[in-house]
Amino acid sequence: MIRVGFSHLDYNVSDLKKAVAFYDPLMKFLGFSKEVESREWILYGNGRMKLCLVQCGPSFAGEGFHRKRPGLNHIAFQAEHREDVDRTAVFLNEHGIATLYQSPGQFHSELEYYAVFFEDPFRLKLEVVYSPCYLKDGE
Repeated sequence: MIRVGFSHLDYNVSDLKKAVAFYDPLMKFLGFSKEVESREWILYGNGRMKLCLVQCGPSFAGEGFHRKRPGLNHIAFQAEHREDVDRTAVFLNEHGIATLYQSPGQFHSELEYYAVFFEDPFRLKLEVVYSPCYLKDGE
């Protein structure tokens, strides 16, 4: 058996400029820095993982994204402290980004799962969550 972690996630977007306008301040707030920027893609990293925004080709841009279709549903960022979720909610409010599901709040009845949910400009659901059981080493 080997042990791996997430390396990176590539996210194809229909409008890279629109995506960058949303993700630049968010990723900076979440502790990511912009590592590479080109006309076709942007790479953010935080030393643990990377998120790459990729401009999709014109023949694919019209399809649109919907998280209820097969494929990616949402991206969750693990917070180290419960207060980080609340700080994220303040950041979202200050940037005019609506939260979903009356979050932040507790979203699991059997374990601590405190989260704030929101959408990017393309309606991809994003989440910042504090859940100590997700932080455990798994041993």
